[in-house]
Amino acid sequence: MSDASTRMRNKSRVNSLQQSGILRRDGSYSRKKSISPNDVYLFALRVAYLSYLLQPRVRRVQHVPSANQKIARSSTSSMDLLKDFSLIRDSKSTRFPHGFMAMLDTRITGVLMGKEKMPEYNDALVKRTFAVFLNAFKEQTFRKNMEKDRRVEDLLLIFFSNATKELQKGKAPEDDAWKLMVDRHVALFIRLVSSILKDHEWSRDRPELASRLQTLEKKLLIHDQDLAAESQRNGGAGGSTVEVEVPRSYQVKDMPLVITVQRIFRKEYDDVQADIIAYKSIWTEKAALQDLKMYQTNLALNNKKTLSSDDFDTEDAYEAWRKAEVADLSQMMLAIVQSNMELAKETSSASLPQFKAANGVTSPPPGSEFSELSRKVTEPDNSSSYVIDQPVDMSGYSSTEQSNGNGFSDDDPYTYIPPDPRAYYRLVLKEAFTFDLRDSELQPSEATSETPALKLLSKHSTELLSEIALRWRIPQFSRPVLFLDVVREKYQHEEISLDTLDAAFLYVKEPQHQQDLKKSGNRASLMALSHLQESLFDWHKWMVKDYALHISNYTALRDNLLRDLFGLILQCYDSKAPDIGPVMYILNEHINADPLFSDKAEPPASYTMELKEALQERAFEVYQDMVRKLVPDVREECEFYHIIELGKAVVKLCEKIQKRYRKNPQIMGVSPLMTLVGEVLPAYAGDAKHLVIQITELTAAKDDVVPIQDGFDLYREMVEIRQVHANALPDVPFKFDVEDHLQDFVWRYLADVDSKIVLWVEEAAKQDTFQMRHAAGNMPTDDERHSESVIDIFRSFNQSVDQIFQLNWDNDLHYAKFMTAMSKSISMGITRYSEILEQQFVKEMDRLTPEQEASKGATRQEKWMQMAKDAWANKEKIEPFQFAAESLVKLNNIEWATLQLDALSKNMNVDACADVIEKNTSAQQMQQQLKRKNEKYVFTIKIIEGEDLKACDMNGLSDPYVVLGDEYQKRLAKTRVIYSNLNPRWDESVDITTSGPLNIIATIWDHDTLGDHDCVGRTSLKLDPAHFRDYVPREYWLDLDTQGRLLLRVSMEGERDDIRFWFGKGMRGLKRCEREMTRGIVDKLSAYIHHCLSKGGLKRLLNKGYVERVGAMTSWFQSKTTNARQSIHPAEIEGALKSLLEYFDENFAIMKETLTESAMIAVMTRIWKEVLNTLEGLLVPPLSDKPSGQKPLNRVECDVVFRWLDVLLRFFNAIDEETGQANGIPMDVLKSPKYHDLCNLAFFYFEETDSLIRQSEFMASASVNRQQEQAARLNRLSAPTPTTPTISGGPGGFNFGGFGGQYGLPSTRRSKTIMLSRNLGTMRKAKEEKRKEAQAEPSDDMILRILRMRPEAERYLKDRSRQKERLQAAAAAEQIVRMSLAQGMAGSNAGGGLQRGLPRR
Repeated sequence: MSDASTRMRNKSRVNSLQQSGILRRDGSYSRKKSISPNDVYLFALRVAYLSYLLQPRVRRVQHVPSANQKIARSSTSSMDLLKDFSLIRDSKSTRFPHGFMAMLDTRITGVLMGKEKMPEYNDALVKRTFAVFLNAFKEQTFRKNMEKDRRVEDLLLIFFSNATKELQKGKAPEDDAWKLMVDRHVALFIRLVSSILKDHEWSRDRPELASRLQTLEKKLLIHDQDLAAESQRNGGAGGSTVEVEVPRSYQVKDMPLVITVQRIFRKEYDDVQADIIAYKSIWTEKAALQDLKMYQTNLALNNKKTLSSDDFDTEDAYEAWRKAEVADLSQMMLAIVQSNMELAKETSSASLPQFKAANGVTSPPPGSEFSELSRKVTEPDNSSSYVIDQPVDMSGYSSTEQSNGNGFSDDDPYTYIPPDPRAYYRLVLKEAFTFDLRDSELQPSEATSETPALKLLSKHSTELLSEIALRWRIPQFSRPVLFLDVVREKYQHEEISLDTLDAAFLYVKEPQHQQDLKKSGNRASLMALSHLQESLFDWHKWMVKDYALHISNYTALRDNLLRDLFGLILQCYDSKAPDIGPVMYILNEHINADPLFSDKAEPPASYTMELKEALQERAFEVYQDMVRKLVPDVREECEFYHIIELGKAVVKLCEKIQKRYRKNPQIMGVSPLMTLVGEVLPAYAGDAKHLVIQITELTAAKDDVVPIQDGFDLYREMVEIRQVHANALPDVPFKFDVEDHLQDFVWRYLADVDSKIVLWVEEAAKQDTFQMRHAAGNMPTDDERHSESVIDIFRSFNQSVDQIFQLNWDNDLHYAKFMTAMSKSISMGITRYSEILEQQFVKEMDRLTPEQEASKGATRQEKWMQMAKDAWANKEKIEPFQFAAESLVKLNNIEWATLQLDALSKNMNVDACADVIEKNTSAQQMQQQLKRKNEKYVFTIKIIEGEDLKACDMNGLSDPYVVLGDEYQKRLAKTRVIYSNLNPRWDESVDITTSGPLNIIATIWDHDTLGDHDCVGRTSLKLDPAHFRDYVPREYWLDLDTQGRLLLRVSMEGERDDIRFWFGKGMRGLKRCEREMTRGIVDKLSAYIHHCLSKGGLKRLLNKGYVERVGAMTSWFQSKTTNARQSIHPAEIEGALKSLLEYFDENFAIMKETLTESAMIAVMTRIWKEVLNTLEGLLVPPLSDKPSGQKPLNRVECDVVFRWLDVLLRFFNAIDEETGQANGIPMDVLKSPKYHDLCNLAFFYFEETDSLIRQSEFMASASVNRQQEQAARLNRLSAPTPTTPTISGGPGGFNFGGFGGQYGLPSTRRSKTIMLSRNLGTMRKAKEEKRKEAQAEPSDDMILRILRMRPEAERYLKDRSRQKERLQAAAAAEQIVRMSLAQGMAGSNAGGGLQRGLPRR
């Protein structure tokens, strides 16, 4: 054959057919004709009957008796048992150990119950013998003796006697065969005894006993082999056995495959039996052999009677099939000849196949081969009647001899092979498959780790189909294709389920008989299986018809599965959606994974498009169903609740679909979730917007409003849905602007809170008893020292704020405005709470003492007489003030409220909210807000001090306090009383809110304990916002209408709708209330402080006569040659403060029971300041441009004062001597700027006047230089540096002499504005900056105060005062310029877009 012809022969016909689009062709068999079911039945029946004929003949064993012979044997007697132990009777080593009898009892009981592990004890006769012995062994007398003596021979003797009696029962006198059985049973008993000794390790202690027991057991078993002798069979009669063949019955009941055919084709038993009898003479082994010879002849001729090369893809495939077919035919013919040896006589030996060994050596002679074949056929592993494991040699077979010798022709039909074997096989397969599916008695196969339980074809059906395929010569690779074709037809007609279809695919991939071959583990079977699988799955070796049918089956199944999947997917939005897993599994694992179908696995694009469109329509239908179900049809009945429920239903459905298809989000290129979201969410957004507008309009038409909570609930739901929409559809805008449509509900909520918050505060304060919250008998912690009202108030505040927080409002500008409005309400509540507590505190602090209550009804003369008696008795002992616990609790409440308000400001993110509003407010809007006529202004008036007041008391002094009122006699503020002072210093502030000019009248009164209060003087001041547009603080010296003057510092702030302003206002109100309460406490102690730390106290100390009038500091100033003068002993100086320190201790003990630690430190710090002010008043007069009448102290008095300062410093620091830790005020707080000023007085107090003036001028010049440098730095890039006046004035200087008259003197002091008081952090920062500024700029104020006591310095004081006024005016002007520039820059930078992502907390 040429190379070209070889290439043409091996060319794939399937590829050419694929290119032409034709996969169907005529086979080699005749064309299909109509096949009747009866024809199929008869051909299946004859194959089943042939299987019966070819089965190996059943053989049975038949016994042949022999003549009786007398058996001679010897048995063991009782003496034989005892003689080995009689000689060692007294030996302890041959006795049983203690506890043995109990173990023997347990072991024998186990034998009777079948628990003994040794198999020889499972014999029923052995158990009977042991049971009889156990009854005797349990007899009490015998058991007691055995427990005592423990002799071996006694135990063996009782077992031997009981076994003899039991085995002798029912035996004839001349029959002594039972005697050997007695020996065997006794031996088994001894073996059990030895086992007990060994298990409990008793045999080690008694080796002699174990050895003798073993020897005795061997003796007893010496005749044991006679029990199995042939002569003892058949009851001792002897004989032999032979195998004989059982003749055939030709009954259907003996034909397993015939019964299978009868059941499959639903035939009556008698009809099948009749058919067998009718065709028995035709359906013979000879006919089967003739069919094979004829088939072999046709195969050799390559005609249409068998498969030909045209039926295969390539010539190689045909040759491979033909080669395997020739081998199979030889084996089948040999199996037929083997089953009927008569056929071998009719066939020449040359025509029979010869067995060959693997190495090519010819096998043994035919006789031995047939016997070996018989053995192979009868093996249960073989499923057919012909399988032979050896290779067969067909060289001696002549097809010509078969054809000519038997006279076959081409037209002669086969006996067993139908005209169209493929069609007949498919019909039988269909009938078998249908029957097994309907068979309720058919049990599924066992599930394995690889395959589930299958219920397809029964074992009998499989055997029948295998036999039919063998006899009809259906190729192995055609069988699964035909089976799958039947399954495809069943599935198309909806006769099988998806599970059955899946099982069918698994069965096709690995049929049951292949699994059995794997389990067998036989090497030859595994090799045959490997060859079989290679032919099954290598489609190049298939018939073209099988390939075409395979593609057709998979295409049809895929189309049907896609159709079913289409319907299932459309139900994916149902409450209980069908499972698409089985369909997808079959498509992916079986259809798409098939190598022949993989290129056709993807569904067409039209399918995906239609599926997506249908799913979109279904999603919209589901949404419309929800709308109809949840939203009323009547417009008037619609509420926000229905929108919320509809939204929840939409979200719930989306979550369900997401969870349902989490593992497989896309099905056939379509995502159920994204399709649902794309249809439902936009539709819901539009419907929600329409419904909200509709409900709002209908409610407004009824003069009603939608509940606020409904609006909040709707907003939360809409935000959640909008987030889902944004995540799923980032490019699709949400149709509902939720914030714009629902912000009105938040404003209504804020208005409701604003209207109720003051009532909440008042009610909480009214219900509060102001008691600490601790259990009786326990020391309260700081967290328990405030009362319930402040907790209730801030709980209300936090709940109101949390209501806004929980909305998670998604518009930063709206949110910032909400927080601003909320802060205003909170500020109002805090301010009101501070007012209530301060009013109650003042009343409680003004309560009369018991003595005052007693003297309340006395006459004026009696009061004077009592005062005279007290003065005559020199009554110095002052009782501590009995502070009420509820008063101190109020101070704790204010402190706790300050901390809570600071935390709330951080929680509300005050600065971020203010920044958002500023960035979204244009410059024009800001200017309009500034120019509003109805704008309110907050004036902060600080009453600093009075000077040269009129004396109203008999002692030449006054007890002044200031009352501020408006022009309508309405009291606005009242200061505390400063006792016995004509130059009092109050340092108290008050806030006054006004929208226009306001006249303030300040009246100074003299407090009298007895009688009416006297008027010291009166003055007035006009507060005009127009004068404070620069927002620069001003100081006013106001002359009184009588004598003296009053110093006020006034600053103004515009009341702005700013969150920082409202928090600052609330915080400053709390701090001012705390300061006033602390000052009220200090006022109760100040009288005694002034009494002890006064000039009178100095005189009392110096007039005791213990020391000379020389101070300790004198020695430093005088010459060394001068004799040192005596000084006051430090103990005497400290002793003068003993009563004051005891007074402090007593009051501190009372306060410490109630005040928190921080409040206690605050009170002590305030007292310390009072002490410093008192000591300062002893040393120098207040700062003024007028000379003072106060006389300076001498050196001794100064020494005492500074000694007092040191003692009091250590007292307030309260260092623990053991630990060294300070328990009082920290040292850095005690050493304040005022303390350092007092310490610095020691260096200047006794200096000469000229020296002090020079020092003052030097410090003033240094201050001017610093101001010039600072102004140059600030104005280098903004404005020219203003001219700074010289010290002495002059032509180039400024003259602000009359400026303070009408407009007040601008102050360079930092003003404590509301904005700087918005939280504790800003307040601490401002305080620290003030402290650093005081330390960085040394002042000559103390020098000027010393000079006031020097008459010769009067002129310098006036010049220096004018200079300070000019410096302050210049600094104020510079500040105004900077503020103007800053406002201009802020206006130009105002506006901007909305800032997203505002931190809310």
